[in-house]
Amino acid sequence: MTKPALTALAQTLPASVPFVGPEAQERQMGHPFKARLGANESAFGPSPKAIAAMQKAAAEVWMYGDAESHDLRHALATHHGIAAENIMVGEGIDGLLGPLVRLYAGPGDAVVTSAGAYPTFNYHVAGFGGALHTVPFKENCEDPDALLAKAATVGAKLIYISNPDNPMGSWHNAEVMQEMIDRLPPGCLLVLDEAYIDLAPDGTAPPIDPDAPNVIRMRTFSKAHGMAGARVGYAIGSRDVISGFNKVRNHFGMCRISQQGALAALQDTEWLAHIQNEVAKARQKIKEIARQNGLTPLPSATNFVTIDCGRDGDFARAVLAALVGEGIFVRMPFVAPQDRCIRVSCGPDPQIEAFAQALPRALAQAHEKLG
Repeated sequence: MTKPALTALAQTLPASVPFVGPEAQERQMGHPFKARLGANESAFGPSPKAIAAMQKAAAEVWMYGDAESHDLRHALATHHGIAAENIMVGEGIDGLLGPLVRLYAGPGDAVVTSAGAYPTFNYHVAGFGGALHTVPFKENCEDPDALLAKAATVGAKLIYISNPDNPMGSWHNAEVMQEMIDRLPPGCLLVLDEAYIDLAPDGTAPPIDPDAPNVIRMRTFSKAHGMAGARVGYAIGSRDVISGFNKVRNHFGMCRISQQGALAALQDTEWLAHIQNEVAKARQKIKEIARQNGLTPLPSATNFVTIDCGRDGDFARAVLAALVGEGIFVRMPFVAPQDRCIRVSCGPDPQIEAFAQALPRALAQAHEKLG
């Protein structure tokens, strides 16, 4: 018996995932982590009102979710002061990036991003045969000027940038981002990932222009709203760009439980303010722990702190491996020179304290191993 061969493109792709999940690491280790501080989730949890809404919706899970996410889209439209036709809801930002790349980047089409930026975007570009072009970070920030210059040179259809940035936690102000939008080459769409915008300083996000045809903005309930496992994200763009999703999206991908939870979370502004305060306090604690151990915490507008370990990537990887051995789940940037760092997510005091206790031992092990 035989089966059809994979497509020529699929045969060139590795069988991989952009991130190895903490559950996979726990299975490999044979025990759970003491502190889960690597995936930029909100260990502070979602709004109690969102939990109650999801519990209620669980009784109706025998029904498919609303294929149009009507109520959530209209609530988001009211929240942002735009029309519902300017919003598309999907299974997290990752669930929106796939169809977006499919719509605009075919085999050989040029796409531009930063070397070491969020890798799931690159995963989708490879999956649809796009030609990925990268530019380096400028110090610890993505470089809008370099991204624009590269896009103009290669004739890029898409530019991806996150603001605030993952994995470094850095950010540009609204004026810089608006200038980038204004300078986009003809025929180029800016994919502006704003996953962490709810945790950033005022003045980070440029005003939303729902009629701008050359920018699509991505938001999520995974970070500040604490609903990473529910998989709810949304895109904001012009009506033409948003309507394109209906050509290729998974129309029944949104669980009705997730839709109801996100709707309740959006309305609970008091909980969001509480989480913003908790994240700010946790960021400060992580920074103090880093300094106490002779390391340099980088400025952050996210729910994590990137810590410069002061040497090269091999040393940072040794520190990370030692932390994992201590039961502390953290991650690190993948690409040099940012890979000299580790990245620690914010969390409740017991998890931060577990990190504080483990870090000196991890550093000692890394120094012993590498000298």
